[in-house]
Amino acid sequence: MNQADSPFTLEPDFPVKILVVDDDPQVLNLLLTAIESFGFQCRTASDGVEAMEKLQEDEFSLVITDLTMPRMDGMTLLKQVKNLYPRLDIIVVTGYAEKFSYTDVIKKGACDFIAKPFNIDELEAKLHRVLREQTMVRKLEQLSMRDALTGLFNRRGFEVKLDEEVPRAHRQNYPLYVAIIDMDKFKKYNDEFGHQAGDRALQAIGRLLLRSTRDNVDWCCRPGGDEFSVILPYADNEQALAVARRILEQYRREPFGETTLSIGLARFHRHRQHTMGEDIEHLLDRADRAMYRSKQAGGDRINCDLSLTTQDCSRP
Repeated sequence: MNQADSPFTLEPDFPVKILVVDDDPQVLNLLLTAIESFGFQCRTASDGVEAMEKLQEDEFSLVITDLTMPRMDGMTLLKQVKNLYPRLDIIVVTGYAEKFSYTDVIKKGACDFIAKPFNIDELEAKLHRVLREQTMVRKLEQLSMRDALTGLFNRRGFEVKLDEEVPRAHRQNYPLYVAIIDMDKFKKYNDEFGHQAGDRALQAIGRLLLRSTRDNVDWCCRPGGDEFSVILPYADNEQALAVARRILEQYRREPFGETTLSIGLARFHRHRQHTMGEDIEHLLDRADRAMYRSKQAGGDRINCDLSLTTQDCSRP
């Protein structure tokens, strides 16, 4: 979703990919065919162990799992998924002879229950209900994570996006950068021209960030006051630097009074020996310290912490 789009439609605004888990090849094939006929993407796993492997490799909107399977049964899978991916919805499919009831699986965290032999129309209706609920929750969350002045993500939105992007970058082994951007001499500008002029300056920076970054890939935020931040996944050093330089150069063309921008850019460190790599707090601390080095040097520049050294990166 583009950050400026309306959040009120209930159609899914994300690719729907469903993981089906069952040790019966005929059931797997039936579910695969049905789900793809509904217009959704589908992958399959023959038991809970294979399902956990698939969940580590890819992202899914929903899991549909049988209960009785070798190696790892459905209840164990349900418990592990809810521990590791608490927001992932799970529908349990089970036969009449199972020892677990509807109440049992719902108490363990499943969002719904389908009895075998299942009806295709019932399956489609339940999938659409779960996806509509997911979309509604996402829309409400988006509203609560927006900065009213600029339309960018607020502090909570920034934290939520970092909580999503940092583990994903570590898991999928791709680069991730965080830029912290602070407006120099903003208080002086506010005192001289008034708070309405200050608000217009902040709104202009918000629009500049959106123009300078990639829709649906980068995340532009205003954590508070005159501080902004950008999360840049799937980029290398040069691409991340190009974004920071573009922001700085565009602001130089149309500044507000004597204000300038101080930018700190830090790259996420992926440590193989640690489950989650560098923690988020340390990443933000490096980006923040890089920004303060820019400010202490007079502002209107970029300071980078991309490896083991820091440097002024304002110019190519």
